[in-house]
Amino acid sequence: QVQLVESGGGLVQPGGSLRLSCAASGRMGAMGWFRQAPGKERSFVSGINWIGTETYFADSVKGRFTASRDNAKNTVYLQMNRLKPEDTAVYYCVSKRNIRQAVTTTPGDYDYWGQGTQVTVSS
Repeated sequence: QVQLVESGGGLVQPGGSLRLSCAASGRMGAMGWFRQAPGKERSFVSGINWIGTETYFADSVKGRFTASRDNAKNTVYLQMNRLKPEDTAVYYCVSKRNIRQAVTTTPGDYDYWGQGTQVTVSS
């Protein structure tokens, strides 16, 4: 069974940085991150295609977050800089089974989800 295991969440002050990692148990297609804050719907944060040449970001994080992947380790990363209190949420790693499928922003398009990792931005 495919598993996605996230790590790297935590508490950080505004303006600080965190790096999230997501290790997959096998080769995955497009991968990415969604987040969900209390009382809000799950929303797209970032995505990266299966060879790592194309990245996509929500407008709210563009210029602050970067994405990368290491397919030798079946791992994707989300580097989050200049964090803001509104970035506080549970972050979920997602992946698609088929390497031909492109990054999309709809949660239902993804085949696998991680358990989530909490990111809290607060002074």
